[in-house]
Amino acid sequence: MKISKKINNVRREAMRFITKNIGSSQKASNKMMDDPTQIKLILICRPNARLGNLLLITPLIKEVSAVFPEAQIDLFVKGGLMPIILKNYNQIGEIIVLPKKPFSDLVAYLKVWLKIERKKYDLAINVDKDSSSGRLAVERSHAAFKFYGDDLNEIESKANDYLHIAKYPVYNFRNFLKSVSVETRNLPISEMDLKLDATELAHGKEILKDKFDNQKPTIAIFTFATGDKCFSESWWKDFYELLKIKYERDYNILEVLPVENVSQIQFKATSFYSKDVREIASVLANTVLFIGADSGIMHLANASHIPTVGLFSGLNIQKYQPYGFGSVAIDTNTIVSKNQYIVIIDEILLKNSQ
Repeated sequence: MKISKKINNVRREAMRFITKNIGSSQKASNKMMDDPTQIKLILICRPNARLGNLLLITPLIKEVSAVFPEAQIDLFVKGGLMPIILKNYNQIGEIIVLPKKPFSDLVAYLKVWLKIERKKYDLAINVDKDSSSGRLAVERSHAAFKFYGDDLNEIESKANDYLHIAKYPVYNFRNFLKSVSVETRNLPISEMDLKLDATELAHGKEILKDKFDNQKPTIAIFTFATGDKCFSESWWKDFYELLKIKYERDYNILEVLPVENVSQIQFKATSFYSKDVREIASVLANTVLFIGADSGIMHLANASHIPTVGLFSGLNIQKYQPYGFGSVAIDTNTIVSKNQYIVIIDEILLKNSQ
């Protein structure tokens, strides 16, 4: 194990120990929220740097924005992606960013933590109840009302989609609002949303036009993923051949490349490479379907509002599956026939064409 990984493991365990007894949202909710319209400054805490995890909190941000439309929302995150993701969100104020590598500049890291104490927030929200750093950030904030991300109604029956990491923070937040006598929404939870604007969509369309000199719609594939989530080259070789046989006549097939610039199909398809998250999304938004393993790019496709086929080889489908816009998750351990994947893809394309 690398030294840096050992240090991070020690840091996580230390944070869990420090925060295990941090206050509960139920205690905070005992205070009366006399006038919810006076909630003007909100802090949302999700100190995580991964693209997928940051995209997955956009449904909560939309929920908070809808409940408190006059409020400014600050965020406490890690890494530099969140300002890019929330570029077109109107209610976003300050984005407080923790360095991705805290031990490379410990002084700067500590200064960022101190920054959240300088404002008096009306409401502080921890997105994930299992995030020690998120709970600590809420605790250290000077907020009149603090929500630590807990499920305040554990004995109640849960919605069928409660386990999804984009959805349970919203369900838990709604329960918190009920506990402080704030009217909540009874609407389906929003999809992830990058809020691409017209200029960005036009730019993506031009990129595809340069890639393919025809009028055919485009299917996007992403053959990479991290760790055990990445399917082998032989797996992708067989699947890509099936995709070509079935769709190459009527569709373009575009491989979106990861930042590592690698391909599990040895670059045999027309490919697109960019380090610009919003540019990648603008291209994906102009395709008719995305197919890829569980990854940040899969969530980016989902947040670009296109049908997304997520290929899952682990046990985390309920937590991370794409949803909305006709998206589906395939458990490759249960459905092993790649021909069955083609049947599922056909159904999505048929619905999309109607």
